Formats: sequence, structure tokens, C-alpha cells
Amino acid sequence: MSAERRISSTQRVLKRYIDLVLSFALLLFLLPLFVLLGLLILLDDGWPLIYRRRVVGQKGEFDAFKFRSMRRDADVVLANDLALRSEFEKNFKLKNDPRLTRLGHYLRRSSLDELPQLFNVLKGQMSLVGPRMITAPETLKYGQYRDLILGVKPGITGHWQISGRQNVSYEERVKMDVSYVENWSLFMDLRILLLTPLKIFKREGAH
Repeated sequence: MSAERRISSTQRVLKRYIDLVLSFALLLFLLPLFVLLGLLILLDDGWPLIYRRRVVGQKGEFDAFKFRSMRRDADVVLANDLALRSEFEKNFKLKNDPRLTRLGHYLRRSSLDELPQLFNVLKGQMSLVGPRMITAPETLKYGQYRDLILGVKPGITGHWQISGRQNVSYEERVKMDVSYVENWSLFMDLRILLLTPLKIFKREGAH
């Protein structure tokens, strides 16, 4: 049974309503912070301010917005370093990423780089809560659960973000995403939303 069939139309409408109301309210409230972070990024490493990460969702690929935390030549650095590339291909993350800018280290650890994804939520490409957003190559890691994960919108936060983040293996991340989709409820989303600020403040599993 697909993820869409497991979730009733009423639940989907309520989830979308929560996404719209909270993301719009957060964007208004955080507007001064957006301006401040944009200026800091500009002063630290110039343009562009926003990084577009190509990821996959319910309706195919789209650009997920993030405040740019890496050097402009980040792709070249990764391509030219075999050890870094091997680590990245294993977990699609680097624990001590040398490509981060001075400000980027703080943006990553505080999760402030993720804030522009509120626009992706408004556009209907993402949800406030959902599975981790993943790139097309990462879908291979999900094996038989690929279609299950792609049947719902990826989230800005989720089970993985409140349960260790970078301190868990990729296999554990997959299990958390699958568990979230298979056991989804509005109560679960609200619990994750309430726990997320606490986890961010403690910087648990953040690199």
C-alpha cells in the first residue's frame, strides 16, 4: 500500500494547512534574521547567498533552497580529493567538511542554513516534517523502500533530525525515514516540531 493511500484525504489537507500557516508565519517572523544572515554571507564569502540543492520529491526533482554554507569551489574541492569523495559517497555527508566557509560552520551547526526551505514548503515541494530530503543517487540506498519514501514530501525536520542526526549511520537514517512514513500521524508531526528547537539548541549530532 502506498504512503498516499495510508494517509486519508482529511489528514493530508490538515498537514498541508499546518505547513502553510506555520511556514508563512515563520517567514514573517524571521524576515529580519533572513536579511541579517544574507548580509553576513555576502560579507564572509560574497555571492550567491542561496544554494540550490537538487533533490527528489513526490513529483520528481526540484531545487531545495539553503543559505550557502560552502565555498563557491566546493564541488571542485570534492572532485579533486579522493578521500573526501569516498567518505561523501558512503554517507552523502562529511563529518568535518573542509568546504565550509567560516560562517558556514555556524550555519550548519545551528541549522540556520535550512531556513530558506520554508519557501519550498509554501510551494508545496516540501513539508515542515517528513523524511530527509535526498538526492537522486541517494534513492539507491533505500532499496525496496524507494517508492515508499518518494510517496511523501521530504521535510525540513523529521525523525532523523531529532534522533541523532549525523551521529547515526546511513542505514539507521533509512530505517527512521521508513518508520516515520509507515507510522505517520499528525500527533507525530507535532511532537517532532516541538522537539526540533530543543535539539537544535543543544546542537546534538550537528556538524
